[in-house]
Amino acid sequence: MQQHHKPPAGRAGIVWVVLVTSVAGFITALDNLIVTTALPSIREDLGGGLADLEWTVSAYTLTFAVLVMFGASLGDRFGRRRLFVIGLTIFTAASAAAALAPGMNELIAARAVQGLGAAIITPVTLTLLSAAVPAERRGVAFGIWGAVSGIAVATGPLIGGTLTEHLSWQWIFWVNVPLGLALIPLARLRLNESHGPDASLDIPGTLLVSGGLFGIVYALVRGNTDGWTSVPILGGFVAGTGLLIGFVLYELRATHPMLPMRLFRHRSFSIVNVASLLMFLGMFGAIFLLSQYLQTVGGYSPMEAGVRMLPWTAMPMIAGPLAGALSDRVGGAPVVAAGMALNAVGLGLWALAVEPQVSYTHLLPALIVCGIGMGMFFAPSANLVMSTVVPAEEGIASGANNAIREVGGAIGVASLGAVFASQGGYGSASLFVDGLVPALWAGAGAVAVAAALAFLMPSRHRADGPDAGLGTGDAQVGAPVAI
Repeated sequence: MQQHHKPPAGRAGIVWVVLVTSVAGFITALDNLIVTTALPSIREDLGGGLADLEWTVSAYTLTFAVLVMFGASLGDRFGRRRLFVIGLTIFTAASAAAALAPGMNELIAARAVQGLGAAIITPVTLTLLSAAVPAERRGVAFGIWGAVSGIAVATGPLIGGTLTEHLSWQWIFWVNVPLGLALIPLARLRLNESHGPDASLDIPGTLLVSGGLFGIVYALVRGNTDGWTSVPILGGFVAGTGLLIGFVLYELRATHPMLPMRLFRHRSFSIVNVASLLMFLGMFGAIFLLSQYLQTVGGYSPMEAGVRMLPWTAMPMIAGPLAGALSDRVGGAPVVAAGMALNAVGLGLWALAVEPQVSYTHLLPALIVCGIGMGMFFAPSANLVMSTVVPAEEGIASGANNAIREVGGAIGVASLGAVFASQGGYGSASLFVDGLVPALWAGAGAVAVAAALAFLMPSRHRADGPDAGLGTGDAQVGAPVAI
């Protein structure tokens, strides 16, 4: 990554950069899943059906996904620290608006604006880290950032459940406000400004990919309600697919594309991104439904549900460092592939175990297996993406990977929600389970395909391989990378 400023002097300066960017990454990652254990309380308080709950989750993930690469470009052009502060301001204000929302429509709108703030913050945190941290320490810095974000995603249901039960569901959003207000002055004081090598903005590409993804997710969310063969739903699928094809064709010819298609010529870059999409599809879709299952069918309070997900949520803290050490020995790809395979097995075990009346101990093995798998995925995957590109394209690569993951999450909530709604519903415990089981098998299938794809990646990347010059030509990032 080109540097246009002097990095912070000494270890203390680097610690501040890592701290500020990691906490910012934590609150934006936390909001992916903190809402899940609050969904039954939100439904009871504000009303709304399954589609409204899906949009409460997906309005955030989808807005984040379609704007994150644009956010990276804005940071490169106007200054990363400046955009980091702007993004934090938007995210903090939108969090307050979500907490004050009087109805579902206002809540969904606030969640979309939160996604906009997160889309600016997240890619800029990585490029700020790259610009400030010396190359020999960058792996450790990325490792800390990735671990903190992974913990945020994993502990979201517990934190959300605890706040919902002891305060109210509004506090899952209020909690961001003091953190955001503290980070804004710290960013101005402790971060140096930097710019990227390319200052162009790809507005046509952003509009094409935004419209395309919205069309597909809209159709998935509304399909059961409006009918899968109705004009709005078929129109959403057709228009969405057409716009995404248009996006790819435009990016191939654009002078300054937001997502250079040449990156996908690198086999590992293509595979890790497709696998990440499928992994998040299965994982987010399953967590969306399982957190509701524990409350709606299991009868647990929001906090009790969060506590009972701890074997899943706590495992990445143990498995993550071990996965990093293992990837030092064998490379990141086999570790990520094994993690995805364990997630698929865990979701399958959930599908076999769930019943209207089932003891928690029967669900425990599935939770533990999913937790180990998630820890093995989060730790090495970010650096696996970075190892396929030259430093000048790290921002684009991280933005693309973040976007693709979030797209997977939004599609997962919508598609597994569609399977759930077609086979079951909220009417009774048995009806809920009738919908949940096939949805879990669908999620397990998606993650199993992700694992199979990940096993096709070379375990270690070489800078002098056939893809050198297409994003792998730097020995430092082309070498094996592990967290």
